[in-house]
Amino acid sequence: MTEFVLVYTGGTYPETEEENAQIMEAWGAWMGSLGDALVSGGNPFSPQAKSINSDGRVADGAAGTPATGYSIIQAGSLDEAVSLAKGCPHWQHEGQISVYETFQM
Repeated sequence: MTEFVLVYTGGTYPETEEENAQIMEAWGAWMGSLGDALVSGGNPFSPQAKSINSDGRVADGAAGTPATGYSIIQAGSLDEAVSLAKGCPHWQHEGQISVYETFQM
């Protein structure tokens, strides 16, 4: 099995405590459905970021599209990882997911 990193971008934040509870329940259900494929549920990111350029200059903000969180899963292929990611509730809140295959070094 290979590890894949799901990088979340975009998405909206809950406006009420009730909406937050529903979102958390949906995330818990999805993560539970992954079973042993879930390596790490990850965490959301704060908007605080700095980027470092190739010349060593540091700038405020993310390089490229700001990421909003991540999860790590195991799957047999990139296509299988994408299939698992499609069940993620991040889609329901105008978010996008990039699925990256990792490799051991």
